[in-house]
Amino acid sequence: MVINTNMEALQTANNLNTSQSELSKSLSRLSSGSRIIRPSDDAAGLAVTSRLRAQIKRLDSALSNVVNAVSFTQTQDGFMKTIDKALRRMGELAMLAKDGTKSQADLNLYQKEFEQLQDYVDNTRSKEYNSVSLFGDQNIKVTVDSEGTTFDMPGIDLSADTYSQAVSTTGISLTSSANADTALTKVKAAISQIAVDRAQLGAVQSRLNFTNDQLSITKENLSSAISRVADVDVATEATNYARYQILVQSGTQMLTQANQLPNAALQLLRQ
Repeated sequence: MVINTNMEALQTANNLNTSQSELSKSLSRLSSGSRIIRPSDDAAGLAVTSRLRAQIKRLDSALSNVVNAVSFTQTQDGFMKTIDKALRRMGELAMLAKDGTKSQADLNLYQKEFEQLQDYVDNTRSKEYNSVSLFGDQNIKVTVDSEGTTFDMPGIDLSADTYSQAVSTTGISLTSSANADTALTKVKAAISQIAVDRAQLGAVQSRLNFTNDQLSITKENLSSAISRVADVDVATEATNYARYQILVQSGTQMLTQANQLPNAALQLLRQ
């Protein structure tokens, strides 16, 4: 029996410190919702979640790029719908101008409307989306994943010969039956071309929509992976919290008792 060194109190104090540390850690996890409070809690898990979070941020950027590309193609198609209607009307006017019962005055009236439609189609070539030309022969790169992979979205060139010949105000007219034949031929070619271009645009939109869906699913799966690694299991941690709370309380009581043990030596001194 000794007085200077109370081994029972030291052991009890060490146990109490351990329980107090675990209780504090459990409390931090429950309050933050995260299983990894400090790097030492799970160094490998921290590294994994850090990389996954960075990948999710890049996915968010890729999603934004894809959505912008979808908006770009929708704007293109909006103009092309009206161009298609204008070309159909131009073809209708060309057919009407082939009617031999029409007077020159009638043909001149058809020509005025025809020229207005030509001018409308011609002006559409210069339209822009966010200062980017909507219609040109240059491809537009669209991001498709978090690694920066892109695909080339083909451009729609309204300056191509097929369109240019149909909208040339000096090259074609409806002022005679022969001119109307020429106008009809060129307008029909432009109508065929815009049908091809709109079909291609629809294919691009379909791909962009699938890409958007895939990026969203990938983001969801990555978020789930991060949750499994980093998020706290509240039920399990609440059980741990209750356990360590009891250990701290009992350890505090036992440390008090351990500190009283040297008092037994006094009994021997009183004899």
